[in-house]
Amino acid sequence: MLAGRQVDLTGANLTGANLSSADLSLANLTGANLTGANVLGAYFLNTVLTGAVLYGADLTGVDFTGATLSGANLTGANLTGAFLITAHVVGAYFINADLTRADLSYVDLTGANLTNAKLNHAVLYMANLTNANLTGADLSNANYLGAVGLTTVIWSHTVCPDGTNSDTHGQTCVY
Repeated sequence: MLAGRQVDLTGANLTGANLSSADLSLANLTGANLTGANVLGAYFLNTVLTGAVLYGADLTGVDFTGATLSGANLTGANLTGAFLITAHVVGAYFINADLTRADLSYVDLTGANLTNAKLNHAVLYMANLTNANLTGADLSNANYLGAVGLTTVIWSHTVCPDGTNSDTHGQTCVY
């Protein structure tokens, strides 16, 4: 098992790497390419992934608690049941990502692009959604209790937590 505690993998090409069950806590993966990497069961606690590419990665149930994913590309990634509690994801790309049942409590999603993301049953408790793009996202049964910045979110064609469409509420899920 790879132990990445305080390891510097800045800019590393980890395309297709098998990182299953790896402990990458505290590692620096700034700008690393993890496209197609197997990271099931890996730990990314407090890991720096600023600008990392995790395009299409299967991140089911992965723990990103406290990780820095600012500007990371998670387009098409499967984050079903992932833990992103207190993660820093400012400006990250979650286009077409599956965040079903993911815990995004206290996450700063300022400017994050969640276009067409699946957030069914996701927990966004106390998350910061200032200027986030949720165009076409599915928030069915999501909990965004206490979330901030909701009035600045782009809600176009978004499925609201109650199952209605944001377009029927004036391009918002805040009502």
